[in-house]
Amino acid sequence: MSCPICSEKTDPKFRPFCSKRCADIDLGRWMSGKYAIPSEDPEDIEEAFEEIERQAPKPH
Repeated sequence: MSCPICSEKTDPKFRPFCSKRCADIDLGRWMSGKYAIPSEDPEDIEEAFEEIERQAPKPH
């Protein structure tokens, strides 16, 4: 099995990764939302638009 981040041989200590560095890169991707699965649920879409509107800068 190869590391999903850099394709090097995995280390049993960090499996499925080759190192702590690659494991941390993967964790960062999860935490930043890079691995998010898009939803097609209309309620989720509506909530996302509402959140964008809340976070948008207010005109002066």
